[in-house]
Amino acid sequence: MTKRVVSISLGSSSRDKTAMLRLGDEAIQLERIGCDGDEAKAKALYTELDGQVTAFGVGGVELYVRVEDKNYGLRSGLNLVKTVTQTPYTDGRGLKLTMERTIFQQVEHLLDKPILSRKAMMPMGCDRYGMAVSLDQAGFEVVYCDLMFGLGIPLPIYGLGRLCLLASLLLPIVGLMPVSMLYPTGENQDENIPQYGKWFNYGPVIAGDFQYIRRHMPLDLGGKIIMTNTTTSTDVDLMRERGLSYLITSTPVLDGRSFGANMLEAALIAYSGKNQELTDTELQTLVKELDLKPTVQKLN
Repeated sequence: MTKRVVSISLGSSSRDKTAMLRLGDEAIQLERIGCDGDEAKAKALYTELDGQVTAFGVGGVELYVRVEDKNYGLRSGLNLVKTVTQTPYTDGRGLKLTMERTIFQQVEHLLDKPILSRKAMMPMGCDRYGMAVSLDQAGFEVVYCDLMFGLGIPLPIYGLGRLCLLASLLLPIVGLMPVSMLYPTGENQDENIPQYGKWFNYGPVIAGDFQYIRRHMPLDLGGKIIMTNTTTSTDVDLMRERGLSYLITSTPVLDGRSFGANMLEAALIAYSGKNQELTDTELQTLVKELDLKPTVQKLN
């Protein structure tokens, strides 16, 4: 019997997709359902499908932001799944950390030429801490723009240590805010309002959640590399139009798109046969066993 994994997202329904993923000898049906920012609809779907599907992905919002070994809860996300009692669910934070912690090291040799200017910008480093660690260990000077993209405060953050300190101070407070104040949801995911051009042009690499990148990406990103996830074929066309050199996604591309970490981690839960979130060690074992690797697409 085919296992079914459903990612219920607060994001735009225009990004919905159904696909089959083969992991080992298992075929797993992946389905994304966007709720266009309607939290009541998302919560109702979780309740309706609880016990009817193999695993849930929680999309368009985090349950916890994981920085170093600390999980900072986000009330808006946790409220969505508080009635779920039978189906295991995940927001993908475990896979983000385990797969993305070495993402740059895994793909650098696939680029046409080495990146000599080791500078990168992350619109939201707290959300992709594994990716931040990968760039830091690869010798990049990274500017984290969490305060700008998340809270509208025009202050850059330099250094992984400062990012971790900021997370410890602010995330307990930020976690109480509604998701609409923190993340593009619904039709806002389809908007592009160019902004923060100075920081997009900080270096050759732009890394992090694509919704934050897409929201404010400039019209001209000639020659740059985006390292991200959860991209559709429309997103890829947009990046190609804006002159990007490479797109690196941390999860495999299926039917022209890369699904979110929440979806893939839910698929790994389904594959494992367990009825609970997987530990970091279990995820690392499965990633190695199934040979899951980042994808590199040359755009221009």
